[in-house]
Amino acid sequence: MPKLTDTQTIILSRAASRPGNLAMPLPDGLHGAAAKMAVTRMITNGWLEEVDAELRRGEPLWRETGDSHGTTLIATEAGLEAIGIEPVAASAVSSARKGKLQMEADAAPTTENIAVPKPIAIRAGTKQAQIIALLQRPEGASIAEIVDVTGWMPHSARGLISGGLKKKLGLQITSVKEQGRGSVYRIG
Repeated sequence: MPKLTDTQTIILSRAASRPGNLAMPLPDGLHGAAAKMAVTRMITNGWLEEVDAELRRGEPLWRETGDSHGTTLIATEAGLEAIGIEPVAASAVSSARKGKLQMEADAAPTTENIAVPKPIAIRAGTKQAQIIALLQRPEGASIAEIVDVTGWMPHSARGLISGGLKKKLGLQITSVKEQGRGSVYRIG
């Protein structure tokens, strides 16, 4: 794991908890030349990426490019991996966030449907990260396979799929009955 400064760790940790791995706004007290230097080093290391900001969605700007356009910063998979979030889990959560953000952007913004994004971060080596990796395989995973890997009871594995992954993380998980394996779950 690469050696990160405290500032870099804070920026990447906050990005991991925001929709779309958005690294903006930067921590309080980090501005001007110090912010530019920290962000430039993180972009050079491949931990942050500068992308076009969705001004209609209200994304904070990193810098303006003119003509009412600007850029914002997002944490890359390498950046999330640098703080211990597995890239497999990060990409699953990132794609789920992008889908949610697109659905929210398509809806007409009113005061009733403005949702505050929930912080989402998955630490490497956790059982949740192991289960996400199992569900991302082309063959998916049955409850028995999840129980073998985690050592949990079957009802606990089903509870994590339904409550932790579907409801809290917003992952699209499908279930198909297969001969000899029972219900097989996959991230769609």
